[in-house]
Amino acid sequence: MATAVNDMIKIVPMRQAHYPWVSDIYQKGIDSKIATFTNAVPDYKTFDLTHIKDARWVVMMDNEVIGWATLSPASSRHIYRGVAEVSIYIHPDHQNEGVGKLLMRHLISESEKLGIWTLVAGVISKNIKSVKFHLDCGFRIVGIRERIGQMDTGEWMDVTWMEKRSLTVGI
Repeated sequence: MATAVNDMIKIVPMRQAHYPWVSDIYQKGIDSKIATFTNAVPDYKTFDLTHIKDARWVVMMDNEVIGWATLSPASSRHIYRGVAEVSIYIHPDHQNEGVGKLLMRHLISESEKLGIWTLVAGVISKNIKSVKFHLDCGFRIVGIRERIGQMDTGEWMDVTWMEKRSLTVGI
C-alpha cells in the first residue's frame, strides 16, 4: 500500500522497475566510504534474494525515487524470525529534509505488521549523521565493534551496533 506524505512525496512498495534509481542511490552511499562496506551495487536478482520481499519501500518525488529502505533477515535461525536488519539510503540531494525520518517511521510501522519485534542497524561509526539519525528514530546503541570491517581502501572501521525494540510486537 502506498502512503502519500504530501502532494509531492509518496512512499510506495519497491518494485524491480525502481531498481535503477535504488542502485544509483546505493552507489552514492558506496562512494561516500562511510555508508556501507559494500564496494559494488548488487544486481537486482542478488538484491531480491537478500531482502524481505514485503519490507522494501521507496520514497517517490516527482515520479523519481529519492530514497529507499529495506529489511533483511538478521539470521536464518527460527528464534530470530522477528529480528531484521535495516538498510536506508536517501539521495544526497534530499538528505536533511526529513525524508529519511518519514521513511524510517513508515518502515518501523510496516515491520511491526510483519511481526518484526526488533530492528537492528550496523552503522559505520564514522558516519556520525547516520548514528544520530538512528538515535533520533528511537534506536539505541548496544555496542561498538572496533575495527570490525575494512574498507576497500584498506582503512579499518568501527561499527556502532544499534537496535529498536517494538513496543507492540513480541512483548
